[in-house]
Amino acid sequence: MSIVFRLGVFVAGLVAVFAAAVGVGRATGPVGPIGPAEPARHVAHAAAAHDHAAGDELPGGLATSQDGYTLVLDQTTYRPGTRELAFRVEDDAGRPVTDYDVKHDKLLHLVVVRRDFSGFQHVHPTLDATGTWRVPVDLTPGAWRVLADFVPAGADGVVLGADVAVPGPTDPAPRTPPTRSATVDDYTVTLGSDLVAGEHSMLTLTVAQDGRPVIDLQPYLGAYGHLVALREGDLAYLHVHPEDGPAGPALEFGAEVPSAGRYHLYLDFEHDGVVRTAAFTTEASR
Repeated sequence: MSIVFRLGVFVAGLVAVFAAAVGVGRATGPVGPIGPAEPARHVAHAAAAHDHAAGDELPGGLATSQDGYTLVLDQTTYRPGTRELAFRVEDDAGRPVTDYDVKHDKLLHLVVVRRDFSGFQHVHPTLDATGTWRVPVDLTPGAWRVLADFVPAGADGVVLGADVAVPGPTDPAPRTPPTRSATVDDYTVTLGSDLVAGEHSMLTLTVAQDGRPVIDLQPYLGAYGHLVALREGDLAYLHVHPEDGPAGPALEFGAEVPSAGRYHLYLDFEHDGVVRTAAFTTEASR
């Protein structure tokens, strides 16, 4: 075989490989990192995927649709003030879900939080026969996140999230520094432990009234306290489980957070017939 002939075969092979590569590139599209102009929802989904890939349970509330269920708000823009929030949970066929299992004494828990954490409400909507949930909420101008925590009948629990906009002049609240104590009315709640990313952490919160330990807390949502944890940035909703124990002053919760960083904690507790909420900011270490 002559050198000229072999060279011709080699060049023809290179042309074929190049043509195949171009075809694959056109079929798959460009590949590259997320740029600054990429929508925020893509960044949040990337963070969630990273947590999931690392072996952690995917945090709740990062998606509007998950596990065959979709959170559908009647409207996504509200005027400031007390407004009725209406929504449905639909299955993968677009049918409203009307059958739920009870979780912590309620069919559905709704958390409405402003994205700068300057507003927080934990409420329990009413379900009508059409599968629509309704509840009044107090909204100030700004960006809000709605988080629905529920268990469809016979299925696993799901937490879905959606955004709500409230137009009007607003100044973002300054970033809250880590706090060890919170005061609400004449009660002081103290956080006595820390979160560790990727590990099961025990959080201890101690309740006092006018400096005296409270030992007669009343059950609320099936326990002597209910704790919500939200990750700063994407507002991922973390599951926190109350431990059995006395009616105060110390309450214990088991928590698992997937990443280091700042978390906002909201403790609901009932005493003398009134439910109060104590808010904390804490850092999870690696």
